[in-house]
Amino acid sequence: MTPIIDIHTHRPDADGALISVDPRHFDPQPGKWYSVGFHPWHDVRLLTPEDFDLLERCASHPQVLAIGETGIDHLRGDAVPIQANAFVRHLRLAHELNKPVVAHCVKAAQDILAARHNAGCDDVPLVIHGMRSNAHVARTLLDAGCSLSFGPRFNPAAVQATPPDRLFIETDDSADVSIHDVAASIGKVLSLTADEVIGLTSANIRRLLSLEP
Repeated sequence: MTPIIDIHTHRPDADGALISVDPRHFDPQPGKWYSVGFHPWHDVRLLTPEDFDLLERCASHPQVLAIGETGIDHLRGDAVPIQANAFVRHLRLAHELNKPVVAHCVKAAQDILAARHNAGCDDVPLVIHGMRSNAHVARTLLDAGCSLSFGPRFNPAAVQATPPDRLFIETDDSADVSIHDVAASIGKVLSLTADEVIGLTSANIRRLLSLEP
């Protein structure tokens, strides 16, 4: 399979990427890697026990390397406690399966960290995807052991605050931006070439997902 460079995308045809899908739409294709989860925007209050049973079955598939996208958003979706309850279900599953979580976090850093702690899942690796917050929020998440993934839009100071071994890149839902474009933008901030950023972040992905070089 193609080495993974893009830690998070919603494009089902992406190569070299971890493709995020809702379990209800999971249809694994040869040569692809996936993460599965219920997005916090998508009426998580309506999720049933059967939905979470489906999540567990999909998450156990050999092509599923991570849980998510899941998380908490203060600007959109159901009430935060409802989102947090669904997030905890994902965290506990990730703990059981020994897989990392790709987390959606909008103005919710403290809620994300509290949910992980209250769930007894402080050991679950969290990758905060689509990081756009400032350096202060970045450091709060980093101090709690999280990794940060940056897409086409980001705060340069947050990138600079991120240790190289916890830096990831992504395209998310961007249809007209390639992962190489993102790498080039991150590289300008860090005084690295796009190829150097790709080498660094792909090594981080291999380590996070326990993939062979």
